[in-house]
Amino acid sequence: MLSPVLRKGVVATLASASLLLSACSSADGPAAGEGAAPSASATATSTAPPGAGSPSPDLPPAKGSVEVERTLTTGLASPWGLAVLPGGDLLVASRDDATITRIDRKNGRKTLLGSVPGVAPSGEGGLLGLAVAPTFGADHLIYAYFTTESDNRIARMQYDEKKPPGRQLGAPDTILRGIPKGSIHNGGRIAFGPDRMLYAGTGETGDTGLAQDKASLAGKILRMTPDGEPVHGNPEAGSVVYSYGHRNVQGLAWDGQKQLWASEFGQNTWDELNRIEPGGNYGWPEVEGRKGEAGFVDPVAQWKTSEASPSGIAYAGGSIWMAGLRGERLWRIPLSGKPGEEPLAAPQAFLDGKYGRLRTVLAAGGDTLWLVTSNTDGRGTPKPGDDRILLLKVR
Repeated sequence: MLSPVLRKGVVATLASASLLLSACSSADGPAAGEGAAPSASATATSTAPPGAGSPSPDLPPAKGSVEVERTLTTGLASPWGLAVLPGGDLLVASRDDATITRIDRKNGRKTLLGSVPGVAPSGEGGLLGLAVAPTFGADHLIYAYFTTESDNRIARMQYDEKKPPGRQLGAPDTILRGIPKGSIHNGGRIAFGPDRMLYAGTGETGDTGLAQDKASLAGKILRMTPDGEPVHGNPEAGSVVYSYGHRNVQGLAWDGQKQLWASEFGQNTWDELNRIEPGGNYGWPEVEGRKGEAGFVDPVAQWKTSEASPSGIAYAGGSIWMAGLRGERLWRIPLSGKPGEEPLAAPQAFLDGKYGRLRTVLAAGGDTLWLVTSNTDGRGTPKPGDDRILLLKVR
């Protein structure tokens, strides 16, 4: 647990965050770095009209590109969460080993921080999302979402790089417990938002009724203070629930207008990219994909489950970039840059089949992204060097 003095300092600083269809994919697709034509089954709610003029210089082009600049590191075991430290080095979580490792951003050298006690890996559970506190320079706090024997929870740990490798993590200080767990659909993505509050995506654990139950933390996006408390201004006073009706939220990212986006697994028909509205009901299990039914928020884009099974998302170059597990490809969704407007063009796929299952994507600054593969998670087909982190240049 953090000392009272440190806890007081952190609070003061921040006072003002069915089965998963991600089995291994079929045959490989187009060559790496080549953008496949938008699939007829990957759709946005609207596209640029025929004959429309080119977007203004500050908007992304309708067609993008991806270039793999280099492989940063290889030999990772069941990598899941990824976070960037001040200075640019990366932290990666091993879902099944329950360890956190630092990756040097220049040479890919690995340094083991240590294991997270209390993690109980099983099925899709284990050590999942990571986030670095906005106040890391003062408190050296790392946040983790993980599965225990009884629940999913979020805890924070102090990171002391002066200690020997393997012993650099302090004891977990749990800030939120009681998120339902299951063998599937544990959610797990966490991220600090532009408001410096902590957001978490959860799953409904296969118990579909929990997604519509606002008293449950399952099947939700949660918003909380860095201490795990409900944020003033949340849809319901005293609750960390920010949106509901989700099946299994796997990616969280904010665009240039500070709009929150989330990726979500469908069941048998449609995977989703959603624009998140506070208090919004995203329909599961009543609807899957776009239905236009009153009371439910439709996704901005949707995909056949064979083409996506989306995991992490990131924002770069005016587009949302979405990693696909079963789909084994990276999707690009170019945004209009105006709140509430639809994408500029249909989703476009890259790296189809080249690197296998793709788990996490993270903005690396400018027109670059970090991309983490996921072939050692028990559902992929590992190749020599798996799993790996790639540096991409995108447009």
